[in-house]
Amino acid sequence: MASNPPAKCCTIGVKHEGTPSGKSVKVGQHEAYLATPPEGKAHKDTAILYLPDVLGIWQNAQLIADQFAANGYLTLVPDLFNGDPIPVNGLGGMDIMTWLKEGSDGKHPHTKEVVDPIVVEAIKVLKEEYGVKKIGAVGYCFGGKVLFPLPSPSPSSPAPLNPVPPSNLPYTNLPPPQQYVVRHYKDGIQVGFVAHPSFVEEDELAAITGPLSIAAAETDQIFPAEKRHKSEVILKDTKLPYQINLYSGVSHGFAVRCDLSDKVQKWAKEQAFNQAVAWFDQHLV
Repeated sequence: MASNPPAKCCTIGVKHEGTPSGKSVKVGQHEAYLATPPEGKAHKDTAILYLPDVLGIWQNAQLIADQFAANGYLTLVPDLFNGDPIPVNGLGGMDIMTWLKEGSDGKHPHTKEVVDPIVVEAIKVLKEEYGVKKIGAVGYCFGGKVLFPLPSPSPSSPAPLNPVPPSNLPYTNLPPPQQYVVRHYKDGIQVGFVAHPSFVEEDELAAITGPLSIAAAETDQIFPAEKRHKSEVILKDTKLPYQINLYSGVSHGFAVRCDLSDKVQKWAKEQAFNQAVAWFDQHLV
């Protein structure tokens, strides 16, 4: 997408108040959070797979999952990081790209080879254990990346929209971008919603196979204006339903970890959530 790799802004945020109402479950050997709709209000045979940002299954993610459930969607949030999410407001001396390549202990990476099977297993669990037939996926920041499949490279493939960054930025020494791709559409996802996505390539966006909605921040070094505009061109060429909403006065991460005491940020977060629900109501139910 026309989006850059993750950076420090992907880890900064505010913990929101509230009491999660879901429960802990297992996705294979991995932890997960399940939010269930009120009795009689669930959309039949339908669920949302919530792919979180690098902070993992923390309180804000749980509360958002609960909100999707309140709107009729069984919602599953798998632990994509094997109990090793980035703490709120950062990793101290470690940069985010080192964490992705090696994990916080240097021994447990969060690359495609590790993350991909977790997402595939989560889709399997929704289908086999919960009888789900229609799955929508929500991705925030890192989670937005794992929504997209990556086609096999070819000489005619378009150039990446996130070229190698300058050496003074926090995401230098990048591994190949496909390291962070989870091929999810082909594994059973029908509809997608992403907010402030990171690390998405042009080829990945062009290869989507279902409707996609994007919530973008006005100020975002990861998904800046030029990449947002390029994404619009690519999405138009897919001939699939798409939506890109731009929210003024907010920055990267607003849809999950903004400061709710700020009126502008609070409104934008709420509207981005409503955008997601409306998109699923239109294209998934």
